[in-house]
Amino acid sequence: MVPRGASRWVPTAAMMLLSLLSYVDRNVLAILSPTILAETHLTAQDYGWIISAFSFAYLIGNPLWGLLLDRFGVRSGVAVAVALWTCASAAHALAAGAVSFAVARAVLGFGEGATFPGGLRTATHTLPPESRARGVALAYSGGSLGAIVAPLIVTPVALRWGWRGAFACTGALGVAWLVVWAAVSRRPELRAPAHDHRATTPSLRDRSLWAFMAAYALGGLPIGFVIYGAPIHLARVLHCDQVTLGHVLWLPPLGWEVGYFFWGWVLDRSRATDRFSRLFDVLALLALPLALTPFSASLGLVLSLLFFGMFIAAGFVVAALTEATHRYSTAHGAYLAGLGAGSWSGVVALTMPIFGWLFDHRAYRTAYAIATACPLAGWWAWRTLTASPSARSPAAPSGPPSSS
Repeated sequence: MVPRGASRWVPTAAMMLLSLLSYVDRNVLAILSPTILAETHLTAQDYGWIISAFSFAYLIGNPLWGLLLDRFGVRSGVAVAVALWTCASAAHALAAGAVSFAVARAVLGFGEGATFPGGLRTATHTLPPESRARGVALAYSGGSLGAIVAPLIVTPVALRWGWRGAFACTGALGVAWLVVWAAVSRRPELRAPAHDHRATTPSLRDRSLWAFMAAYALGGLPIGFVIYGAPIHLARVLHCDQVTLGHVLWLPPLGWEVGYFFWGWVLDRSRATDRFSRLFDVLALLALPLALTPFSASLGLVLSLLFFGMFIAAGFVVAALTEATHRYSTAHGAYLAGLGAGSWSGVVALTMPIFGWLFDHRAYRTAYAIATACPLAGWWAWRTLTASPSARSPAAPSGPPSSS
């Protein structure tokens, strides 16, 4: 039985805080990368490989945690995942070189793979159907909100206690969240697996599932590119110091946060049968201005283009996830969310070393051109794969009309 009143939103709000925490944890390295790279004598390419260690582990962790949470429930599964990544986050404070950073980063990525599968499943299994769209949006929005607040939290801590102190602080925040989760996750629906014998299991033989993953991963790539690459670009090209970065790096992720709710509202308002095709066409066109970023020497214009790039990337994620969750049952919601986030992480893992090498060689225009081309590739893949008859199979009616 779904609880009534405001209390029914408490588990989803807790998952919003979790996704916020996950992005604070993963963004500490990005925000402090100029300082860390200078102190540890790592190159931008080393940094790219460290990010890839996180991304490959995140790629594996997302669908695996999704399967586990669908089968065993989210209460204990999410607690184990958060405990694991909290230890990994704090362990960054002990890292001294590329290998130790990469190991800590990989464990962090694997644990954080439970974030969005847990958020989607919590929202769809604790809220009534008429509230699920807002619930999934709330659970997912913590990620973009975390990217916004991370510079505001991390920079003062790092200036006071150093970059190692910043990682120790994130570990303490993880412990605090676990205490909150123990109190709010006692509901039966968070302990038990979901059962739906009518559910259509997502199959990797289904072209529409690959279309979903391509649109999510390639269309959403600018999110990772801006989060991990913007601090280095702003520091090396526009000569922003660590304090300035702390003051401005919240602006681009604000576009991501606004994009989640704006594009979700657009989809919820539209009842056209081809609304996904239309939206993907618009998003592909609007993704192009990101390529202009390295041509500007104005900090304000650069930040505006990064804001808009993340705003458009959020639209790809929203459209891909909304279409897919309409197609499949909520009984497989965590697994589906894991496939989407995992595919995105795989693309980030493959591209970040390339971007790092390009940044080391000051080939910023090429890096931004590649980052701009990826959403176009995601649009083309979605168009191509959904053009087949097998990709137009009827959608399962029980999926959440989510704007996440």
